[in-house]
Amino acid sequence: MASTEQTNTEVGHDGGHASGVFPPFDPSTFGSQLLWLAIIFGALYVLMSRVGLPRVEGILAARKAAHEGDLAEAARLRAETEEAIAAFEKALADAHAHAEEIGQSTRDKLNAEIMARRKAFDAELTANLDAEEHTIAANKAKAMQNVGEIATESTIAIIQHLTGQTPSAADASAAVSHVSNA
Repeated sequence: MASTEQTNTEVGHDGGHASGVFPPFDPSTFGSQLLWLAIIFGALYVLMSRVGLPRVEGILAARKAAHEGDLAEAARLRAETEEAIAAFEKALADAHAHAEEIGQSTRDKLNAEIMARRKAFDAELTANLDAEEHTIAANKAKAMQNVGEIATESTIAIIQHLTGQTPSAADASAAVSHVSNA
């Protein structure tokens, strides 16, 4: 019969360490651990104080300078803006005053022109009224003269019709004049 061979392979769990304690907690290595801690801490402290922190300080100083520069620039721009606003407001006030002056001079000029035209119109109107009054007076005198003649003729015609006798033109004219003056 055939026989089978068995093979067993075993590996130890201690990995070659004799002690079962976690190495950082092993009291036998505390001295060397503290020495290396001090050396590494010192090296990191020197490295940080000589290289890292000066760089950080430089960055912070540059940022602070840039920030202060920006604030100074903003203050300068604000002052320029306020000056520009003041200049604009002054220019606007001057423009309003100049516009008011122009408006007042235009009003004065137009009022003077209107008054001159009004005086010319009044003079023309007065001249036309005087001419028309003379024309009316002449026409009235002419009409009154015609009325007198018509009244005289009417008087002669009425008397002739009523009495059958024809009065003289002088007597009829004297009677009409006497009645019209009374």
